[in-house]
Amino acid sequence: MTDTFLSARWENLIMANYAVDPEVLKPYLPNGVELDMYKHKAYVSLVGFMFKKTSLFQIPIPFLGTFEEINLRFYVKRVDGTSVKRGVVFINETVPYKMVAWLANKLYKEHYTVIPTKNLIDNSGPTNKVQFDWKTDHKWNHLSVTTSKEREHMIVGSIEEFIFEHYYGYTKINDQSTEEYKVNHPRWKVNQVLEHRIDCDFTAMYGKDFSFLNDQTADSVIFAEGSAVTIDWKRNKL
Repeated sequence: MTDTFLSARWENLIMANYAVDPEVLKPYLPNGVELDMYKHKAYVSLVGFMFKKTSLFQIPIPFLGTFEEINLRFYVKRVDGTSVKRGVVFINETVPYKMVAWLANKLYKEHYTVIPTKNLIDNSGPTNKVQFDWKTDHKWNHLSVTTSKEREHMIVGSIEEFIFEHYYGYTKINDQSTEEYKVNHPRWKVNQVLEHRIDCDFTAMYGKDFSFLNDQTADSVIFAEGSAVTIDWKRNKL
């Protein structure tokens, strides 16, 4: 069997980042990892992006290989000998196709749900305009940005570097068991966000634990055009 479980392109990534009380995240923290902080603050990110040209075990997924994903995630790290592995934990991941969600949940024990989604991406003008929409409780939610055309290197020590430079995923199987997997992609460049709009019912999407985000302004909104990505099949059990 190939070492690669999934290969795809992740494109037009919007990350709306919120500083939160670490106590909110502790019930979701997998065994064996600790919260990763940026300037002594814990963050969650509301994320929208495009999955494109998706293959499983190098086999393309016909008709279902391109779709929007919306997720809420937070940041962790694990000390492994002399190295520090920085990764993410997903509160929830949302896609529009039942088969995609079923495969991810079955094979990787993730937390995918299925709701209607759509996008509007316009790169034809002097700026990039990207919007992701998803429907909960008969209401459309939105996450959108207008960005510069220029791609810039991330500044070392910046919030952009902290948010994007996490290359592991950690899945909480139960209170004692955690699975770790590796995500592979080059260091991304970022585009300056000129305008943004967020209209998300966090209660409907993520439950009462995250209702407070309905009244909280994002600390930052960042954007990357993305790249090809692979996810390793091998999972380490912690």
